Amino acid sequence: MIGSLFQVVFGSGRNVIRETAEVFRENTEAQAAREAGLQASALQQFGTEFTSQHSSRFDRFIDGLNRIPRPALALGTLALFVAAMVDPLWFAERMAGIALVPDPMWWLLTAIVGFYFGARHQVKGHAFRRDIAASVAAVPGVVAQIRALDPETAQGGAAARLPARVADDADGGGNPALAEWQSTR
Repeated sequence: MIGSLFQVVFGSGRNVIRETAEVFRENTEAQAAREAGLQASALQQFGTEFTSQHSSRFDRFIDGLNRIPRPALALGTLALFVAAMVDPLWFAERMAGIALVPDPMWWLLTAIVGFYFGARHQVKGHAFRRDIAASVAAVPGVVAQIRALDPETAQGGAAARLPARVADDADGGGNPALAEWQSTR
């Protein structure tokens, strides 16, 4: 009787309890797999957009224009300091004019500049993380190449070439618990 009850609930390759629960609550593992697939396809699409080797003159021109604002803002700010020292009256007149700009215009300027630099920072951050991930992924290959080139390293002879502090850390470094743990390995 118990066997037939289990056959009804779990039989024929189905799990009725799980299927019923998924009606009320989403399967988080399946959702994570769907989200990972979506994110991977989006990143692949963005990657192909930004790694195109065949950019037109217009694309190169726009890329050049995109590089102008940061240096222009930095050099313009430095020029204001120089102008304040060279001709204080001229500088005071310009600053009096800036003081008349209404607050909503400053908010708009802040939003525009913030979004421009924020988006650029995000793009650069993603590129940096992608480069780091590629470097980390290459480590096993580099280690294998080093071992292939230097058999002494593969045999553990490189420990003799380590600085004393690193060699001490490798054998417990005066920490009895660490030394005991390493001796059990």
